[in-house]
Amino acid sequence: MTASPRSPRSRRERPAKPALTREGIVAAAVAILRAEGLRKVTMRRLAQELDTGPASLYVYVRNTDELHAAVLDELLGTVGPAPAEGTWRERLEQVLTAYTAMLLEHPSLARSALTARPSGPHYLNLIETLLALLDEGGVPRERAAWGVDLLLQHATATAAEHAGEESPEGWQAVASALREAPERTHPHIAATAEDLLSGTPEARVSWAFQTLINGIERTAVPDRPARRRP
Repeated sequence: MTASPRSPRSRRERPAKPALTREGIVAAAVAILRAEGLRKVTMRRLAQELDTGPASLYVYVRNTDELHAAVLDELLGTVGPAPAEGTWRERLEQVLTAYTAMLLEHPSLARSALTARPSGPHYLNLIETLLALLDEGGVPRERAAWGVDLLLQHATATAAEHAGEESPEGWQAVASALREAPERTHPHIAATAEDLLSGTPEARVSWAFQTLINGIERTAVPDRPARRRP
């Protein structure tokens, strides 16, 4: 006699689930991010994906914030090393542009990255790459240390600002307000309106990075800088 299709299966007949690891959890979280967005990367959704209970995940990841930071670190591995060709300035800008582009591919992650605190191997590799390029350019060590923070902040904020769908109506309203500003009350805006609206996003991003790099190279940090709070 054959067993009824509704008969429960013995646990011994079920395939064994793979053991949980932090690497496997992060990989599953990245897969959910790519398919469903960062809002779906929760402990409950991840536990469902891994066929386990949410409590089991907390052994490897303390909370959702740490999980999102680990996801960001994993995707930082796609940024890659500095290009071999070009000046140190050009290669530094290319690395920063690649970082910005990675965040733009994941709009929800771009906004989360403003407060996420990755600390994994890919984050360390990115910091090392940026510091090495600044060192190659002769930028003093203390300026490079502060400069890396500034460069990544700007790149992250740029990606967060432009991530997702932008409203053409909203941009049109801004452009109209600038172009129609009365010269009597806003003479500087009236004289500069077209310049305020000029340039492609790519050109503006490049200009911003070049401006920041120039400033980092030339601006001294205060003596005995206070240690940043962890």
